Amino acid sequence: MSPTTTIGYTEWFLDENDAESIPARDSTDTAGDVLALFKSLDLQGSIEHGSASRDFGGMHSSEPLAIIKPAGSDDISKVIQLAKQIPHLTVAASGNDHSINGQAMVDNGIIIDMKSMDADRIEVAPSGSYVDVSGGVLWEDVLKSCVLNHGLSPRSWTDYLGLTVGGTLSNAGVSGQTFIYGPQTENVTELEVITGNGETIFCSHNEKSEVFFSVLGGLGQFGIITRARVLLQPAPDMVRWIRVVYHEFTEFTRDIELLVGLGDTFDYVEGFVFVNSDDPINGWPSVPLDLNRLDSTQIPSIAGPLLYCLEVALNYNKNETLPSSVDMRAEKLLGQLRFCKNSNFQKDLSYMDFLLRIKHVEEQAKANGIWDTPHPWLNLFVSKKDIANFDRHIFKNILKNGVGGPMLIYPILRSKWDDRTSVVLPEGEIIYLVALLRFCLPYPKGLSVEEMVAQNHEIVQCCIENGFDFKKYLPHYNSREEWKQHFGNQWTRFQERKARFDPMAILAPGQKIFTRN
Repeated sequence: MSPTTTIGYTEWFLDENDAESIPARDSTDTAGDVLALFKSLDLQGSIEHGSASRDFGGMHSSEPLAIIKPAGSDDISKVIQLAKQIPHLTVAASGNDHSINGQAMVDNGIIIDMKSMDADRIEVAPSGSYVDVSGGVLWEDVLKSCVLNHGLSPRSWTDYLGLTVGGTLSNAGVSGQTFIYGPQTENVTELEVITGNGETIFCSHNEKSEVFFSVLGGLGQFGIITRARVLLQPAPDMVRWIRVVYHEFTEFTRDIELLVGLGDTFDYVEGFVFVNSDDPINGWPSVPLDLNRLDSTQIPSIAGPLLYCLEVALNYNKNETLPSSVDMRAEKLLGQLRFCKNSNFQKDLSYMDFLLRIKHVEEQAKANGIWDTPHPWLNLFVSKKDIANFDRHIFKNILKNGVGGPMLIYPILRSKWDDRTSVVLPEGEIIYLVALLRFCLPYPKGLSVEEMVAQNHEIVQCCIENGFDFKKYLPHYNSREEWKQHFGNQWTRFQERKARFDPMAILAPGQKIFTRN
């Protein structure tokens, strides 16, 4: 490879020697010719004609040339090796198609359906300290297998578990346990990766560590995660799920930061913003955990257009822990907090039901038709130093009427993240995750898709104009300059990793970071 310095940063190009290994092909090759080449690979899996598709975001569509359903890692390696020999062809690994802006899509390229590969491969070690899983396995299947068969559980989750292991590890994987254990990228010890060179690499913290840390949070740019070794711990039986309400943002952030800083604290800490009204989706009804109602008369008259809900959980074992001791521990922790009186909602449920709580929301959304509508979601990491102004400028102004879905906000601790991974974060020890999980409601209940996208743009511009220290999570940009700004002083490292592990820019074209010439 030949580095060429341009405008202060390094670009990588193929030189004459690189081209020698690529057979010359007529640029007029038809799609049928290319498809025939892949069918000649003698794959253990299958190959299908591509068809127009959309991802969960529902705002982008693509038409791949073919969909490969690999039986194992060897199939994926063969596909990438062949793709290297065909000019302009790119490859995208697709999990459960939960991306929002077409990040796992490809036009006139090859889709690798990761769910078909070793789909049932979930192998718990005899010691119970870890589980080996295929990159295409859903986290909900990991949960069910580990808990039901072994009484064990991974330590760190995402809120929605209908996502593939490889997909979340390629981004970070965050939830209400992140402040304790770090993101999911911090809870794997070994990986099997197929790089953009078509090479199969087994890597860990100590072996081939540059590959290991590159692909974690690497947005699929350096390799496809085909296997992961995930840390386990004993799973509890039950969870005490609690929500309390605040009318002051400063009190809410004081308490939630207090909880994530305590040594003895809840096992899960999140929060969300909701509208101070009886709106069934954005308002008071979104808070209770059962058929009870939030008593709006307990909300101070000085409260503004928005309120804040702290959501926490305690894990326990029903055969080892007396109900009274759970009550005492919950009361002790809640006793330090300053939430509104008579706004305490609690519910006991099984550990599995708690972790699959969004699954029930998904089922309801599918039943009423909104799960399949577009989802212009926006996820941000915002530095603690700017979160109060974020509330003032964005929550209380731009989003004062809600987003037609949850507006999550909760802190994570930077010290729980390894800076050798490809994830980029704002500065400071306490960083807030802000997730605007919009659903397109039927007119006139909500904004149109175009209005939601415009509002997201307004939010990002507001952050820039006010100098907020923030990063997009599950990022999407349309220009190289925007990606450079996103990665900041990590951009050079990101480029160098691309040059080493996917020099021809074959992988993950939907991210729009690098383009194959």
